[in-house]
Amino acid sequence: MKTLKEMLAEARRVVPEEGPADLERRLKSGDKVVVIDVRDPDEYRDGHIEAATNISRGFLEFRIGTAVSDPATPIVLYCQTGLRSVLAAKALRELGYATVINLQGGYQKWVQSGLPVVREVPMTPDQIQRYSRHFLLSQVGDKGQRRLLRSKVLLIGAGGLGSPSALYLAAVGVGTLGLMDGDVVDLTNLQRQVLHTTADVGKPKVESGARTIKALNPDTNVIPLPMRITVDNVMDVIKDYDLVVDGSDNFETRYLVNDACYLAGKTNVHGSIFQFEGMATVFAPNEGPCYRCLYPTPPPPGLVPS
Repeated sequence: MKTLKEMLAEARRVVPEEGPADLERRLKSGDKVVVIDVRDPDEYRDGHIEAATNISRGFLEFRIGTAVSDPATPIVLYCQTGLRSVLAAKALRELGYATVINLQGGYQKWVQSGLPVVREVPMTPDQIQRYSRHFLLSQVGDKGQRRLLRSKVLLIGAGGLGSPSALYLAAVGVGTLGLMDGDVVDLTNLQRQVLHTTADVGKPKVESGARTIKALNPDTNVIPLPMRITVDNVMDVIKDYDLVVDGSDNFETRYLVNDACYLAGKTNVHGSIFQFEGMATVFAPNEGPCYRCLYPTPPPPGLVPS
């Protein structure tokens, strides 16, 4: 009968290992890789790598098919220190999974390297009921909803585009919304800017917008930013957000937001509209063109209405 030491040595001869920095590069580059945490559920809840799916070691062979449909897909396994996961990786190789990698040093090494982790916070009964329809969607589910609740989105503009964006982002459970607009509500805004009401005329848009959002979903933390985005504040404003939604109505701001998002590595969701026509585009740094790539120079002043 083999000893544990002999079993580990045998597994390490056939299972390649990568360090935390290697896995971080894979995730940032968008590699098609499935990360599986083989620890017990209570360990997973105490802290895990955000990209990871939890399938505890005892159920791995039975449930791996639900997480990895194609045996050719690269898989990275980890446990607390890398011991359980290297044995699990060997088992998956024997099942026919072609590329199975063990995270060297496991979750413990990942944390020691200063890389980001996620700690699960139990949902309240009200949250479970509010987001129940999301749990039925395989594209969202429990894991996706928790990620939404942790996410931070900056909305630039609380007008015709920012208003519906803010309402839907709050409704789905985005945890933090930065609402940035330096204008006050005007009566002419109200036929399209649905964040505001007649009673809000003359008040700052971020004030009325925050009130409406909180009334819709108390889970959402609204950060009012009653100012315009400028070259002096843009980098400081966007640094704390995961995603930027640009609902501005002028080309100067669009180019500024585009350039700042590119430099900061932030995804920029851009929208624009004129009368009954509109467009929406996602500009993800290093995954495709940016706004300036598509439109190298703005049109002459006055040629295109806002």
